[in-house]
Amino acid sequence: MRAWERDLVYIAAWKAAVFGAPLAWPEDERVALRFVLDHSIDLTDRAGTSAHDAAMELIAAGLRRSLACPSPATLDRRIASWRAFHRMKNLPSPFEAPLIRQARAKARRAANHLPQPKSPRPVTRDLLNALIETCDGSLRGIRDRAMLMLGFASGGRRRSEITGLRREDIDLEEFDDRGLIWIRLLETKTTAKGEAPRLPLKGRAARALVAWIDRAAIADGALFRPVSRADRALVRPLGPDAMRLILRYRLKCAGLPEDYATPHGLRSGFLTQAALDGAPLQAAMRLSLHRSVTQAGRYYADVEIETNPATDLLD
Repeated sequence: MRAWERDLVYIAAWKAAVFGAPLAWPEDERVALRFVLDHSIDLTDRAGTSAHDAAMELIAAGLRRSLACPSPATLDRRIASWRAFHRMKNLPSPFEAPLIRQARAKARRAANHLPQPKSPRPVTRDLLNALIETCDGSLRGIRDRAMLMLGFASGGRRRSEITGLRREDIDLEEFDDRGLIWIRLLETKTTAKGEAPRLPLKGRAARALVAWIDRAAIADGALFRPVSRADRALVRPLGPDAMRLILRYRLKCAGLPEDYATPHGLRSGFLTQAALDGAPLQAAMRLSLHRSVTQAGRYYADVEIETNPATDLLD
C-alpha cells in the first residue's frame, strides 16, 4: 500500500509537471508513451527540455533523487502500479498497446547494466562485532545491540521484519533451560500469514534480546521501541526507517562512514558469513527464508570463486 501511494503521488506530479493536467482514467496512450520515454534516458545534459524541467520539479518536491535514468526495476514498478490503478477501476491500461510495449522493451535493453547491490557491503561477523562494541549499557545501547544481533542471527531479517516484531512473537519458554528463543514471523516479503516458520535465536543474540526485554519491561505490544532522553522505553513502536537510522549511527560511532552499509547488509552479511563458515546453502535458506536458490546462491558463488585455488595459480 505504501508503494502504491508513493507511485500514485509520483505519477500525478509527473503528469502535472509535463502536461499541466491531472491523471485521466483511462489514461491516453500518448501520456503513457511519454512517461516511458522520459524515464528511459539520463536528463543531466538535457537542460531546457520539458522532460528536464519536469524532473527538476519532481526533485524539488522530494519525489525524485536525481536527473539520472531510473533503474529498469523502478520504472517497471511504477508502470505496474499505474496498470493496477486501471484494473481497480475496471478500465483498460494504455501500457498494453503494442507501441508502448515495444518502447519499453527497447528502453530496458538500452539501460541494461549490472544491478547495484542493496547494501555497499555485507555486514559480516567482524563488522557486526565492531558495531556491537559501540553499544553501551544505556537502554538505547541495549536496544540497538539486540536489534542488530537479532537481525543477523535469525537469518538476516529485513528491517520491516525487525521493527514489526511484537512481544507476543517472542517465545522465551526454552530460554532458561536451553538458552533458546523462538521468533514467530506472521508475514514476510516472501511468505504469507501462517506460512513463515518459527525461527530460532540462541547464544549471544538470545541473551541480548532478553536483556532488552527485561530492562525495558516489555510485556506486550511492540518489541522494539523508541528510547526517551530520560532513558525510558516509550509505548509506541519504532518507525519503518528506524533500522536504517540506527545502523548509520552505529557505523558513525565505529568510525566508519554512515553509508558504509545499509540494513540489507545484515541479510547479505548473514548469507555471506554462512558461505565463509561452510554452512550448507539449504540450511542458511531455512533461516533467511529465501525462495530462490539462485538469488541466495549468489552470495555463496562470490565467496567460492574468491577462495578458488585456481585464482592463485600465478603465485
